[in-house]
Amino acid sequence: MSPTPPARRLRLGLPRRMFSQVLLMQVAIAAGVAVLATGLFLAPLSKQLDQEAMRRALAIAETTAQDPQISEGVLNTAPTSDGPVQQEAERIRKATHAEYIVVLDRHWVRWSHPTPSQIGRIVSTNPSDALGGEEVMEIDKGTLGRSARGKVPLYDAGHRIVGAVSVGIAYDSVRARLISAIPGLFAYAGGALAVGALAAWLISRRVQRQTRDLAFSDISALLAEREAMLHGIREGVVALDRSGRVRLLNDEARRLLGIGDEAVGRTPDEALGASRTTDVLAGRVTGTDLLTVRGQRVLVANRMPTDDGGAVATLRDRTELEQLGRELDSTRGLIDALRAQDHEHANRMHTLLGLLELEMYDDAVEFVGEVVGDHRATAEQVTEKIQDPLLAALLVGKATVAAERGVALWVSERTRLPDRLIDPRGLVTIVGNLVDNALDAVAGTPHARVETELRAEGRTVVLRVRDTGPGVPEGQRELIFTEGWSTKKPPAHGKRGIGLSLVRRLAERQGGSAAVGTAAGGGAEFTVVLPEALTEPAPEAALTGSAEPGARTANVSVTAEEEA
Repeated sequence: MSPTPPARRLRLGLPRRMFSQVLLMQVAIAAGVAVLATGLFLAPLSKQLDQEAMRRALAIAETTAQDPQISEGVLNTAPTSDGPVQQEAERIRKATHAEYIVVLDRHWVRWSHPTPSQIGRIVSTNPSDALGGEEVMEIDKGTLGRSARGKVPLYDAGHRIVGAVSVGIAYDSVRARLISAIPGLFAYAGGALAVGALAAWLISRRVQRQTRDLAFSDISALLAEREAMLHGIREGVVALDRSGRVRLLNDEARRLLGIGDEAVGRTPDEALGASRTTDVLAGRVTGTDLLTVRGQRVLVANRMPTDDGGAVATLRDRTELEQLGRELDSTRGLIDALRAQDHEHANRMHTLLGLLELEMYDDAVEFVGEVVGDHRATAEQVTEKIQDPLLAALLVGKATVAAERGVALWVSERTRLPDRLIDPRGLVTIVGNLVDNALDAVAGTPHARVETELRAEGRTVVLRVRDTGPGVPEGQRELIFTEGWSTKKPPAHGKRGIGLSLVRRLAERQGGSAAVGTAAGGGAEFTVVLPEALTEPAPEAALTGSAEPGARTANVSVTAEEEA
């Protein structure tokens, strides 16, 4: 036999879904408000009805006391059931629907009463206040039961108090009015509760759609997971509201953009200033995997709109990858050059072997001298003009690559750069990018030539790179310095459009500039000005002359020869 399934326990408590909880709470609040409003209305209503009944009784009493027949009858007749006071009081009682009108003299003796047998007897309640000239309103119990009463003094023609008039309104009629008002009040309260319940249902349905029918515990868990994810991932996340203001930044976004919590609540233009990164975050530049430069970092940005009119942008740091990609491109270029040199070297070795086998020793010596001398001359020409070892080695290597690509790389005769650079690596990056772009522009063209000029003007370095390529149209001379813009096919490691942007940023970071124009013989001429890029010359260097540069030239020549 199958085991008996366990009995299900009845679970009491709030429902789990937010829709049900919000609806239940709002209906409970609406019901509570309706009950409270009804109670607050009924409490003063009872008192208000009592006050109204007492004021009515007092008004009838005052009207009765103003009747001269009443005061004259009290003074001139006896208290009888058919006397003028009884008849006039009953006439007024029936006309005003009062429960009773009692006229009494100063000795508390009744002169009128709805029950004739009570005439001539002492009243059951103390009328001292009314006989003393005061008006009295009260709820009290007498021979006819509980009633709302009004008592006033009775004056004669000489304005002397001769008695009092007491008028009563049946309290049952006051209670009946209160009870009769309750159904209508409950009807209004029920209608208000129904409207509140309907509004609560509509609001709860809207909440249900916006929260995807999740429970409060699910939302709390999602918020905790979101915080952990945002601050744990290695991508920068920037959330913008419908007004375009930053409402969220994770830790990586703060690091990549170099901003803090002060950016929250501000637009990207206010937080970052004018830049391509700002345009991407603000949505003025669209696309996927957009390249931007922020400081010295190369970033890849993507922006996705959200349903509420805002947007979420993600940022990835590609600085190291971009550097590795450029090093890979340079390595591939050097490999291609070395491969070509290997063939050339083999041909030279075969030629040398042939000269030795033919016993043409003098010709062999002359051939080896010419080969070695060409490489030595190239290195010496560079190092004589450029005394910084990094830049000299860069241009020697670029000359070798250019030769293998069929391009003549020249160093201008006007080039003079001492070994006093403050940031040689920055200048290496600038020269390397400009030379590479120039080689790409002229490769495959007849009489391809690239000329590099580096001059020191005081502490300012002026760099010019000219080529014989097609040049840059005037309308694109500013556009080419924009991140991500390029006319060349992307390399294997990623996208283009970063090199010239980095050149301009490095120049501007040192207070300089980068621009492009037209070379004298056609083609493009890039000019970079770097103010205060050199240190002040040391006194020792000025006294020793050129001894140190000569030693440095010899070292670079050997390095270049070994590379060849």
